Formats: sequence, structure tokens, C-alpha cells
Amino acid sequence: MKTYKYPLYNQSNTIRIGNLLDDIWQVHVYFHEWQRQRYKDGLPYVNYEGMCDHLKHLKETTHPHWNALPSQAMQQELKRIHKAYDRFFKKLGGRPHIKPRRKFKSITYPSSAGWSLYNNRITLSFRKWNPDTRKWQFDKVPYTFHKPRQWHGTITEVTLKRDSCGRYWLCITTDYTDFRPLPTTGKSVGADFGMKDAYLTLSTGEKIQHPHPLKHSLKKLRSLNQTLSRKVKGSHGWWRCVRQIARLYEKISNQREDFHWQLASKLCKKFDTIVLETLNLDGMKRLWGRKVSDLGFYQFVKILRYKCSKHKRLLKEIDQWTPTTKPCSNCGYPNEYLSLSDRQWTCSECGSHHDRDINAAINILRAGIAVT
Repeated sequence: MKTYKYPLYNQSNTIRIGNLLDDIWQVHVYFHEWQRQRYKDGLPYVNYEGMCDHLKHLKETTHPHWNALPSQAMQQELKRIHKAYDRFFKKLGGRPHIKPRRKFKSITYPSSAGWSLYNNRITLSFRKWNPDTRKWQFDKVPYTFHKPRQWHGTITEVTLKRDSCGRYWLCITTDYTDFRPLPTTGKSVGADFGMKDAYLTLSTGEKIQHPHPLKHSLKKLRSLNQTLSRKVKGSHGWWRCVRQIARLYEKISNQREDFHWQLASKLCKKFDTIVLETLNLDGMKRLWGRKVSDLGFYQFVKILRYKCSKHKRLLKEIDQWTPTTKPCSNCGYPNEYLSLSDRQWTCSECGSHHDRDINAAINILRAGIAVT
């Protein structure tokens, strides 16, 4: 699947999307609390089909106002809840929690249900009660979005999202498989992640620096948070400051992600095989905290996996316990006295002088593939 993301223009009727998100959030809260109460009462878990039957009963009895909500969007939310509990029962994730309203940010429509697309306009169907005919009727509301590129493939679902800055996005998911193989180069490379001298050190000797967007915006973030602390919580000035902080965080995230995408494309164009090492990110965060989050190692590896599958490149990840730092890349003799402060060292066995990161990158490459 491939998802295309388009921003909605600022329109007066986007408030209806926000109200719809808040209404679907109430469905989300109700069914989570219902499942938890059943567990306390000693009753078994109810799957997706059982929740749909209960939803139908609620519409007829205690929650008739839910008839105004799109049934497909509510069913998709029940599927999300069922998937979360299914992962919990299979021990693939933690216990599902109830999202607060400010964190409930998206609703999903299945293919050709409650919406229609034409060029750069999507029309959503809202239900409303007509007091004259005493019947429910559909009210179709059009929304225009910025369309810089055309989507490909058959649309499988449409998602409406609201970000932390209050903007709305349209996400179109299709069954299109993006596959664009690049010409082979016959080259392989090992890459060593770093935090001191370089973000990424290649076995070719090249060192790539990270832009550190969070570090450079830290002064402005502190100033905005100090300004926020002086505002009256819930006032117009407080909300204005909250939006400014959210926009700055979004800018930092976009800068980091743009660097990762460009670096992944650069590596795929130059090398056929890329070898990385697996990192213990939880342990690194306990030691260095904010700096590890700013570098975004996991996000880069995730993007690189996608790029390699798209461009027909081979990505290998060696185990984190594979010795790559202390062994000499020339003779293999381990330097047991090597510390974190030693950036350069000389092998006592063969006399080779090594840069710590380049030596580790060469050992990573040899551990990933057979290189003489």
C-alpha cells in the first residue's frame, strides 16, 4: 500500500470535521470503558462483530444521537479497538489505553463509503435530522485540498487527520506498489552510527554530520515555554502560544525527517549493499537522553528499509553484540583497553593506525558480508 498526504485549505466548514472527530472520540471512549467494565465483571472479551451488534443496540436505545455519525467511520474505529486488544492478547503490545480528546486525531472511511473525490475536491456526507419530514437526510459538504501530485492505483481507504497545529490533512491510501530499481553499482558499504564525531561514518572513510534541529531550536523553545507559563491556562493568549510551540516542534520534525530521506536516497544511489548495526536505543536514551531523540536513529533505519525495498537494494543489520569497535580491521587483534574517549588508536599487533569510527564501519561491513 502507498499513502498520499494532502493538506486541506483553510475553509469555514472544516469545523464540522473537528466536531466529527470529537464525536467519534466519544465512541472510542465508550467502548474502551465498556470492555474494561466487562473484564471487571468477569465477562469475556467481545470481538469486532459483538461490538458492532452492541453499537446497533445503543443507537436504538440510549445513544440515538449516534445515528448522525457516519456508520463506516464508527466501524473503522471499532476495528482499531479490536486490533489493539488482539495484539495485547497475543503479547505483541501493551494494554490498550483511552486516548484523550486532544490526541484523537484521525478518522478513516473505507473505499467508496461516505465520500467522493473529483480533482482536488473531496465531498463528505454528513447526516442530519430533518424536523419537517422527521427523517435522517444526507448533507454533502465539499472540501478543497492542495494537490501537488496525482495518486496512483485504486483507493482502498481515505483518512482525515488533524495535527497538533489545528490543520487538517487528507490521506489517500491506494494499492499501488512503488518499485523503481536503480542501476547497480557493484559497491558495498558498512555504516557506523555515532554521536560525537559524526552521525554516520562509512567504511569508505566518509563522515556525515547531522543538522541537530532540536539543538539549534532549543533556545527558542525555552523562550516560548517560559512565555506559556506566564499565560492564564485556557485563555486566548495561552492557546496562541501553544500553537506556536506546536508549529516549532513540527518544523524540527520536518527538518530531521528531510535529512533522513535525503541521506537514505544518497546511500541507495551509491551502494548496492548497505550494512548497519542494531542499536540498543533504550539504553542509549537512559545515558544521553535528548541527544539520542534528536538524532532519530530508528526513524532513519525505517526510512532506509523503505528506500532499499523500493530501489532494489540489499540492507543487512548485524547483531548489536557483534564486536566491531575493538578488533583491528587489518589483522583482527582486539584492543581491550579502548575507551569511549579514544577516537584514534594504533594496533599493538600490526602497527596500523585507526580512526575509531572508520575501523568500526569496516568491521560492520565484514560482519555483514564476506569481504576479504
